Amino acid sequence: MSALDLDLAVDHGGFRLEIAGRFTLDGITGIFGASGHGKTTLLRALAGLEPAARGRIAFAGTVWQDDAARRFVPAWKRRAGLVFQDARLFPHLTVAGNLRYAARRAPREGGGPGMERVVAMLDLAPLLGRRPATLSGGERQRVAIGRALLASPRLLLMDEPLSALDRPRRAAILPLIERVATESRVPMLWVTHSLDELARLAETVLVLDSGRVAATGPLAAVLEHPAMRRLAGRFESGALLEGTVAAQDTHWAMTEVALAGGHRLRMPAIDIPPGARVRLRIRARDVALARTAPQGLSIRNAFPGTVAAIVEEDGAFAEVTVYLGGGAHIVASVTREAVAALGLTQGGAVVALVKSVALDRRMLGCGEVDSAGTG
Repeated sequence: MSALDLDLAVDHGGFRLEIAGRFTLDGITGIFGASGHGKTTLLRALAGLEPAARGRIAFAGTVWQDDAARRFVPAWKRRAGLVFQDARLFPHLTVAGNLRYAARRAPREGGGPGMERVVAMLDLAPLLGRRPATLSGGERQRVAIGRALLASPRLLLMDEPLSALDRPRRAAILPLIERVATESRVPMLWVTHSLDELARLAETVLVLDSGRVAATGPLAAVLEHPAMRRLAGRFESGALLEGTVAAQDTHWAMTEVALAGGHRLRMPAIDIPPGARVRLRIRARDVALARTAPQGLSIRNAFPGTVAAIVEEDGAFAEVTVYLGGGAHIVASVTREAVAALGLTQGGAVVALVKSVALDRRMLGCGEVDSAGTG
């Protein structure tokens, strides 16, 4: 783990980014927020590329900027690898040439992964002889990430590197990002406005709202923070559930996942072996509620539980948190009218009906899947 200490302010006309505190970086830390709320500005300041940055920045015990002490470490000495939305590769060099360029400029004491390891991690071998103009968007981003790794960074700064890719290409590169984080052991700041990316990759999250830290902490807790609900919108709010693949039903092509509280969730088959741990994000909009277990429905997952909280929102809707047992809970977005008609009260019994579920990340095991419905 590495500590990032900030007492930072950046003024851009009418916008001000202001962050103070210590943040522990381990694996992938997600930075979430709407466009224009300071995510890219923060990365530029960390990389030493933001001339308007003022204050103090220290990473892993090394001071990168301290205006009071008149200290400023230039970008090329910070060893913070920044990957932009556009790959910014050298067009006149092949993929191998782009990678070698970074490797030659890495510090001798860097200790980062070498060319062979980076090529294997990112599956770059088939691309080495090609030039950037012949690569797809996903291929260019893989090369850009490889180039950043070969510079032996102490910290990787990823500025929405997948935002320009379509869904299939994002799905293909996400497992490689996980591999990079696991094998390279370089802490990574991952900027995104996609909750799917966040839930798939991040262990901890920092939420920026109008240039301020609105929430920070473990992913599961931050996803349910009021600031996250406000920024992501009602249709993207939800909860995380962790479970273990219990069985594969080959006849019906279904996978059964064991959840806390003794519940079993069935979903269309995923290529993950029994015993592997998985993390599921269930959107509040994909959960219905009933007072008793209904009959004659296509929905395969009905979980009895207890109403833990009811939060009425502006307008027609309310969010109901249902405790499932074993420390697990689920969130449903329903109308306030439905809450009244069902007579829901805190502590009362209820059945949560899960209409669809997204497999957001493997915890252990192998295999990849993007998402699946369960209706």
